[in-house]
Amino acid sequence: MNEPDVPPPDPALADADGYEFELSGGHPALDFTNTISRRAAPEDCRDRLTHYGRLVSWGVQAKLVTAKDGDRLRRDASERPRAAAAALRRVVTVREAIFSLAVAVARGERAPAAALDALNAALPDALAALRVGAERSGFAWRFATDETDLSPMLAPVVRAAAELLTSAELMRVRECQSDTCFWLFLDNSKNGTRRWCDMKVCGNRAKARRHYQREKTASRRPRKSTSRRS
Repeated sequence: MNEPDVPPPDPALADADGYEFELSGGHPALDFTNTISRRAAPEDCRDRLTHYGRLVSWGVQAKLVTAKDGDRLRRDASERPRAAAAALRRVVTVREAIFSLAVAVARGERAPAAALDALNAALPDALAALRVGAERSGFAWRFATDETDLSPMLAPVVRAAAELLTSAELMRVRECQSDTCFWLFLDNSKNGTRRWCDMKVCGNRAKARRHYQREKTASRRPRKSTSRRS
């Protein structure tokens, strides 16, 4: 739960704080939306992209930015704090648009037009950064963003989101069935019945709650007397 008496960190803060993101969505665009938890409960909502440094950490951990480039981004951001804060705001806006589109699919709802407009607005820059790069075994897509760009991880995320929305995999997008989670994931299970973003976390919590309720219900039932009257 958020602490009301603790001021939020400066969004331009570029330092690494050691936070490790959970990447259980099975897709980079969904992992990106999962950088915020408990969306439906504003008083308990937890946004992990609290400052620019966290954005860089997520990009490195998601392997969308190299560790070397991550260090460079942190140095540049410390010299350009306003630009860093603006980059974070821009990234969060796109994150919320992707979430709105993906969660609408998971719930069988109509896609919000404003969210689609926001994603499309970010798409030209993402596609313009695409390049074909040579590798030992052939060629691969790469992203060549301007070195002054403080959000190079956004281009691959936007492209991944657009590809997901236009692919057959879209029908495998699910929302965690936990009452408090609301994370999204790609259900790659054989029969398509995965319910939890992470069985070890939300799945086990749900099992524990069910067990507690069964025990509580059983304890309230009147016990049958085993004594016999002569």
